[in-house]
Amino acid sequence: MPKRTDIQSILIIGAGPIVIGQACEFDYSGAQACKALKEEGYRVILVNSNPATIMTDPGLADATYIEPITPEIVAKIIEKERPDALLPTMGGQTGLNTALALADMGVLDRFGVEMIGARREAIEKAEDRKLFREAMERIGLQNPRAEIVTAPLVDGRRDLREGVRLAMEALEKVGLPAIIRPAFTLGGTGGGVAYNRAEYEALCRAGLDASPVGQILIDESLLGWKEFEMEVVRDKADNAIIVCSIENVDPMGVHTGDSITVAPALTLTDREYQQMRNGSIAVLREIGVETGGSNVQWAINPADGRMVVIEMNPRVSRSSALASKATGFPIAKVAAKLAVGYTLDELDNDITRVTPASFEPSIDYVVTKIPRFAFEKFPGAKPELTTAMKSVGEAMAIGRSFHESVQKALASLETGLTGFDEIQIPGAPEKGAVIAALSRATPDRLRTIAQAMRHGLSDEEIHQATAYDPWFLARIREIVETEERIRRDGLPVTEEGLRALKMMGFTDARLARLTGRDEGQVRRARQRLGVTAVFKRIDTCAAEFEAQTPYMYSTYESPAMGKAECEARPSDRRKVVILGGGPNRIGQGIEFDYCCCHACFALSAAGYETIMVNCNPETVSTDYDTSDRLYFEPVTFEHVMEILRVEQEAGTLLGVIVQFGGQTPLKIAGALHEAGIPILGTSPDAIDLAEDRERFQGLVNRLGLKQPRNGIARSAEEALRIAGEIGFPLVIRPSYVLGGRAMEIVRDEAQLDRYIREAVHVSGDSPVLLDSYLSGATEVDVDALCDGRRVHVAGIMQHIEEAGVHSGDSACCLPPHSLPPAIIAGIERQTEALALALGVVGLMNVQFAVKDGEIYLLEVNPRASRTVPFVAKATDSAIASIAARLMAGETLDAFPLRPPYENVSYDTPLPYADPMTLADPAMPWFSVKEAVLPFARFPGVDPLLGPEMRSTGEVMGWDRSFPRAFLKAQMGAGVHLPKGGRPSSRSAMRTRARSCTKPAASCTIWASRWLPPAARPPGSPPMAFPANRSTRSMRAAAPSWTVSRTARSPSS
Repeated sequence: MPKRTDIQSILIIGAGPIVIGQACEFDYSGAQACKALKEEGYRVILVNSNPATIMTDPGLADATYIEPITPEIVAKIIEKERPDALLPTMGGQTGLNTALALADMGVLDRFGVEMIGARREAIEKAEDRKLFREAMERIGLQNPRAEIVTAPLVDGRRDLREGVRLAMEALEKVGLPAIIRPAFTLGGTGGGVAYNRAEYEALCRAGLDASPVGQILIDESLLGWKEFEMEVVRDKADNAIIVCSIENVDPMGVHTGDSITVAPALTLTDREYQQMRNGSIAVLREIGVETGGSNVQWAINPADGRMVVIEMNPRVSRSSALASKATGFPIAKVAAKLAVGYTLDELDNDITRVTPASFEPSIDYVVTKIPRFAFEKFPGAKPELTTAMKSVGEAMAIGRSFHESVQKALASLETGLTGFDEIQIPGAPEKGAVIAALSRATPDRLRTIAQAMRHGLSDEEIHQATAYDPWFLARIREIVETEERIRRDGLPVTEEGLRALKMMGFTDARLARLTGRDEGQVRRARQRLGVTAVFKRIDTCAAEFEAQTPYMYSTYESPAMGKAECEARPSDRRKVVILGGGPNRIGQGIEFDYCCCHACFALSAAGYETIMVNCNPETVSTDYDTSDRLYFEPVTFEHVMEILRVEQEAGTLLGVIVQFGGQTPLKIAGALHEAGIPILGTSPDAIDLAEDRERFQGLVNRLGLKQPRNGIARSAEEALRIAGEIGFPLVIRPSYVLGGRAMEIVRDEAQLDRYIREAVHVSGDSPVLLDSYLSGATEVDVDALCDGRRVHVAGIMQHIEEAGVHSGDSACCLPPHSLPPAIIAGIERQTEALALALGVVGLMNVQFAVKDGEIYLLEVNPRASRTVPFVAKATDSAIASIAARLMAGETLDAFPLRPPYENVSYDTPLPYADPMTLADPAMPWFSVKEAVLPFARFPGVDPLLGPEMRSTGEVMGWDRSFPRAFLKAQMGAGVHLPKGGRPSSRSAMRTRARSCTKPAASCTIWASRWLPPAARPPGSPPMAFPANRSTRSMRAAAPSWTVSRTARSPSS
């Protein structure tokens, strides 16, 4: 069927801020959808509140609204833009729930907007637990035995007390343990497993409260069952394919987002697979998903083979992104095109370029995903996994066997692991203690299993304690037994012996630990024997057709006939390698991936071949069409050097960019430099100078800059002595950390003693830094560009919270809303002096504190920071793209300084400028960034903010006045305006209350203008988007910023 011509414009609702359960995979899917629909000639309108996304870049959509994703605001956008259709399936649960709310409000009918991709009836049937169960029964599929409880509506509000009473009655039918699943929620929010009546009552109350429709499903216990997922794509002609089958290594009882998963499914019989495949397609037909991708989840009882359907998502999901990266099949792109009328057989396969999208992908490798957790950020939170998701990121690895794939995934996590590293089990080797540790679902359970094997437990004993499938236990035992052989016999001295170990996924670092050598010795021994990696291409068809797209992974294989085949085929072009940030974590997330993507866009446009190295399946950077060549590999020295070895066989390597991936690539920058690899941009020595407190102190003194009184301690005694000299309170932290890891404010000697005993190990190799705490100071963040000779201050951000709250957790405003001009000028001078003294080439971030009219330097990071995307969106200047070009050798002279805006009255629309120009950060509008915190996922954790970062994401609000911009940011972050009460008196909240007293009054009046007429205070006018928005075409070097955009106007 041809594409639809009865619609011309399509609205896409994004997913909003990064939260646990809804991360940057929706930036990947949303960006794909925008590109796919624009490619077909549709006008694309996007609404999203997250400035750190690629999808909100000027150019991806024809009109982009960085606005709070609430039904009321989206309704105003629909009224203004009048789209013909709404695509709600690319924005996660946020997109679906907002679309349903718009339908319920009558907005879609009033403005003639058609929901495409998934009809309202299909969404409700899939998301409503009762309707879904009834639908499955109609097509003969088994559900778990369950009861559905809905809190009744009383005077327009859900009666939770009555809902809990009904739930307690249902308990008699279901029994304990029971699994509570709220309806219309994300990542298992509000749900869990109840083992006793008290837990059951608490979870039912939380689930009813979390569900926007006040509904929970109470399942029989499926704990220990095997869990599977099927990624299905279906079109209007009823063509349907299974893109990928995914098996959860962890059994039921652990949220699929927290489970280790493999693709394809490895322990299904062919009969079970075919039954599950046919059932999944039947589910989509019954639910009514006609155009797009869906995820169907199943459980199988390993004791008797009983198969039940758990749930389905009528949208692209976290698993869709994983399946897309695992197979090379772009689910979101295909789903977007199916939504506008195409059928699968009419779409081409981008990887082979000779097969249609209706060919079901087939893979001849194993993919393993391991989640990344951040329990260390939340003291008091139990590191235990349940049906409520808690992971903050994930790493994916590809290998030719499960052994290789899982060991590469462990090395990709950025937690210091080299493989199945040993782990301490309290009470071991006593068998009861080991079994008790195995019985708890924890983030380290995989390593605990390996350690239990080392302590002598049998596979059957481990299976009884964990419910892990015996097949996986047998593979882990093979790895453990091989490790014992390596310890006994040492590193093999033959090519065949060493190659066999590398084929099992053993890293050089792991082999070094097992043999008592250092990693360099193992690497040299491997190279002497000629044991090197080869690279294979992801081709979607198990080598039936040749892959035209260079999307690759490394493996080791025995030469079948002569030499092992390597499919890398490096080009003879000038090339730049960009190292990504690995799995998302608190402190290093989507913002750094944004920078990596812009490096690819800008350098490709400048004629360089861009080569991306990363292992995060959620990101845009690991999309096969972001860079010219993609290596899906761990960002470790070993794996990066193998890539560089192959790429240097042809063409010219200009260098490697390590500035954009956060701390991950910086850890190996020195080793790469020592190995003779050119590092683009700021030198590794300058980066070390900024991190090394003693060296940096000398630089600060030479420049005559002020710092809080500080010292560095290499022992507990020295820390106590320095603290006595500086005085309390003080800020203490380790060196070389990101996201304020293990940073604390200590107010007396007792707290300092506890910190040294419990928080960190202090030694000559691991010193701690002590700074005088500037109580009541205003913190300021600065992002700057430098080419080694000239400096451009790109953005100055004033924090709302006082100094002492981590910059990633503080709201901030650009331009500063209350700093005097003299202070701003002083900050600019100091930033310029620091950039030139450090020899920065590219981006630099500086943090200052202002107190009593004095400027204090807190920290300098000569690399990209997490505020770069926000500054880019706030100033209309693609500073990450410009920085990449500076690293490649261009100067700031190539990027003209934009003339200041004239006639900046409130009602004057301001056109977007060329983003490849430099902007004066004193913009005629205010942009506010607000952090989004995950405390709801960690009950019992103190939500007080401090110097250690805890936020998972951010939103942005902009307007011509600070109060309005600030309020929009609060609305985007999901903050509900209080109707009464008093602010908290605790430190981190006190300053915000003090900083925002005046804006709050304006915010309250302005917010009421969004309310329905009956709810507004008397005399409050309604809010509307003005009609005088204009569009203009723009040309820029970076493709992602090149197209027409809607111009900025007040309240837009």
